Amino acid sequence: MVTAVPAFAAGGSQRAIVLVHGGFVDGSGWEGVYEKLKADGYDVAIVQNPTQSLAGDVAATRAVINAQDKSVILVGHSYGGAVVTEAGNDPKVVGLVYIAAFAPDAGESVATLIANPAPGAPVPPILPPQDGFLMLDKTRFAASFAADVEPGKAAFMAESQVPWGLDALNGAISKPAWKVKQSWYLVATEDKMIPPDAQRAMSKRAGSTVVEVPGSHAIYVSKPGAVAELIEEAAQTAKAAN
Repeated sequence: MVTAVPAFAAGGSQRAIVLVHGGFVDGSGWEGVYEKLKADGYDVAIVQNPTQSLAGDVAATRAVINAQDKSVILVGHSYGGAVVTEAGNDPKVVGLVYIAAFAPDAGESVATLIANPAPGAPVPPILPPQDGFLMLDKTRFAASFAADVEPGKAAFMAESQVPWGLDALNGAISKPAWKVKQSWYLVATEDKMIPPDAQRAMSKRAGSTVVEVPGSHAIYVSKPGAVAELIEEAAQTAKAAN
């Protein structure tokens, strides 16, 4: 039996995909999404954010964007959504994809977006800052961040956390790219870090094309197929910049 190969995959996509991770983790969590996109013929690059400041992470992301020789679909998970909201103003970027991510407006930061949680909303188990950095309580990491990830992998993610800088948390957006560029948004309906209703509100405000998928905050790890599918939709339908 011969399996049909999508036309865009035969010679590689005309769009490069740049993946941006969020706080407390690094770029290795994108491995499953990376493998699926590569199998479908895409050029894929993964940003390793220092997560010390928003400005530093935007600079790291722009460096990866500039290294691409194609137009870019820029993908952000969680805090990575704030990074792509600012870095997405790069002229190479033709579309933004938010995966259970923050999508701040001008003047907003992750800190302002989480400042007043709705009654009954889950509260992430963020420990008090130490030397300007935040960590999640390891004993509660899996339940809040990665409830549908294989337990051994979730435990490893908890133990291998990357400290998240207060300057990243408090970094404010100057010019939100979603106001001028197309965006897509995957709502993780079982998220215990960013409430699904908050995700819906941000995606509506941004005018995003929205899909909802059952999964935890780490849905990019637990359900890479669904995440890759939305990214490919963006890559195939984003309009070129004028």
